[in-house]
Amino acid sequence: MNQLEGLKKMITGEIPGPPVAQVLGFNVIEAEEGRVVIEMEASDRLHNPMGTLHGGILCDISDAAMGYAFASTLAEDELFTTMEIKLNFLKPIFHSKLRAEGKLIRKGSTTGLLECHVYDEKESLVAHSTSTCMILKGNSSQKRMEKIKE
Repeated sequence: MNQLEGLKKMITGEIPGPPVAQVLGFNVIEAEEGRVVIEMEASDRLHNPMGTLHGGILCDISDAAMGYAFASTLAEDELFTTMEIKLNFLKPIFHSKLRAEGKLIRKGSTTGLLECHVYDEKESLVAHSTSTCMILKGNSSQKRMEKIKE
């Protein structure tokens, strides 16, 4: 099963999301090659000491949306790792249904550039992020796949 097929099975509930998705409460709701949409409810349980959504949560859902979007383009024997992520916070969030739209900008033979827009329930842009991912092939990929199976 390739990554895109796995994402589509997550959407239908045939397979569970990863542990971080379960902890934070986000779900993949759309998946196509090079584009993935994640939704989650932002509530008090995820607030920082200032009473707003902790910024790390926005980074987590952005990272997940971009990572899934990149993974959807990989061959079955490839994995990836995030090399860099940057996030701009555009407005505070208190309570809202958030939608993170991750999209591939460019994929090369070893790296990819992605972006993510996070919107609130009023379709207002909350955050913008970019990420650089590196494709793992051969021994790097094989070692990680073995760890995943443990």
